[in-house]
Amino acid sequence: MTDAYIAVEGERVVEARARSPGTARGELVFTTAYTGYEESLTDPSYEEQLLTFSYPLIGNYGVREERFESDRVHPRGVLARELTDDVAEWLQEEGVPAVDHLDTRDLVTEIRDNGAMKCGIAAGEDATPEDALAELAECKHMSEHTDIGSQVSVSEPVVHNEDGAGPRVALLDCGAKGSIIDSLVERDAVVHVLPYNASESDVEAVDPDLLFVSNGPGDPENFEQAGEIVETYVGDVPLAGICLGQQVVANALGGRTEKMEFGHRGVNQPVRDLRTDRVVMTTQNHGYTVADPGDKLEVTQINVNDDTPEGLDNEELNIITRQYHPEANPGPNDSLDFFDDVLAMTTE
Repeated sequence: MTDAYIAVEGERVVEARARSPGTARGELVFTTAYTGYEESLTDPSYEEQLLTFSYPLIGNYGVREERFESDRVHPRGVLARELTDDVAEWLQEEGVPAVDHLDTRDLVTEIRDNGAMKCGIAAGEDATPEDALAELAECKHMSEHTDIGSQVSVSEPVVHNEDGAGPRVALLDCGAKGSIIDSLVERDAVVHVLPYNASESDVEAVDPDLLFVSNGPGDPENFEQAGEIVETYVGDVPLAGICLGQQVVANALGGRTEKMEFGHRGVNQPVRDLRTDRVVMTTQNHGYTVADPGDKLEVTQINVNDDTPEGLDNEELNIITRQYHPEANPGPNDSLDFFDDVLAMTTE
């Protein structure tokens, strides 16, 4: 049954089956993850994107809220070879359009050949190819979503583990996964989650032992306020960042970021530590990378597949950042010691 349409750049239209009705537009990306669909769908880093699962069956172990990384689904639309009823019903409840019964292998190959593309989808019994093309025509590039942080960040400060005995962490919420906060709280840190556009006075009120810049969606150059906070506190307070956080830190300290062709999204990305030559498997979800770290940051880890920077450090300034997700929900636990290393900076 054809009652859904996907229009990609170049105005090619792909037919599919509607599993959750509606229209949507966004950057078309894919993940190679074969588990963790609940975590991926609730990851704020997928805001303003249409997520294609390359693994053919999504939903084979149900939907459990305790696996969610945030309080809602973030991709604007979902595409798969086959979605189970559990996932389809969840996406219907969330009001997120979803389609299946399409050749996702062909779509993933097109993304790999042409890069992440603008896309529009229309799903439901009244959907037409023209509806999908109309969504495509209105779609923006990710860099044009200049205030995307407001869609994924807390609006007011929130404190986790207020009575903890560990260091005080000021976490700039650019779209933080819940498991990052959990990983800090598990080590007894007191985590003050601040809006992505927090002011210097907001950070001062925390009097932090550590400044932490979270993951998040979109172009790091659009998180100017977070970069200004980094500039203000670098050298005075230990500094850490994950994913977008690494990119924000690099930009703030004289480096440069750039858009990748199709990014890294999956749970099996190999990363090599240049100091120990150890390779770990990592979970990743990003479409931008650090092209030039500048002269204040040392590249300490690289992606085995394409040599892009995966870790940046400065021991003198107490800076540790990672492009991948050390909290690894879903995924391997090879890199959980990141949080130990970061919190150890607060005692030096």
